[in-house]
Amino acid sequence: MTAVEEERGTRDDVESIRDAVQNWALWRDAGMWDRFATVWHTDGYMAATWFQGSATEFIESSVRGFDDGVRILHFLGGTSVDVRGARAVAQTKMTISQRSEVHGVLCDVVCTGRFYDFFAVENGEWKMVRRQPIYEKDRLDPISPDAVVALDSAQLGKWPEGYRHLAYLQEQAGFTVKNGLPGLTGASVDRLYRQGRDWLDGAESPGRPH
Repeated sequence: MTAVEEERGTRDDVESIRDAVQNWALWRDAGMWDRFATVWHTDGYMAATWFQGSATEFIESSVRGFDDGVRILHFLGGTSVDVRGARAVAQTKMTISQRSEVHGVLCDVVCTGRFYDFFAVENGEWKMVRRQPIYEKDRLDPISPDAVVALDSAQLGKWPEGYRHLAYLQEQAGFTVKNGLPGLTGASVDRLYRQGRDWLDGAESPGRPH
């Protein structure tokens, strides 16, 4: 096996990881919580704009939000996987969409980026150890074509370019949103890439979440 082939892993490895990535989005968005829980490693950790914590806590928070009518939906594109032994890092193109009122106007926000996922084999199966989205660009649009929503430029400008409209809408909806998350370029995403390389090289943990 060549060095490149070793980094890519076997076809079964790659397909198993891609399946986990796809199942994450489908099962979470559909509210299939028992199945969603099977994607995660025992030490699983989720970081997002509105949540940072263990996979168990994330599932509990997601269930509460789902039951309260919160709909944060995901659409996936291509996936690239690097495998080294019993560890892997996957990157997947994605969009995050959410509908909520902004200053009394019903709006949709769509954020485009990547899921950056740390994987490890647990009990013979690939499980997600850490998920960190990378937020590349977003936009916000009123649902009604004749509606107009006036955003506070100072409030909008305090957020990174990659998810400022998503953060604005989520704050309006009552979420506590974390600043400084990884975008397309910059120190935060560079740090994430280093953590991914360290993970494949055998680091004790997948790195501190942002």
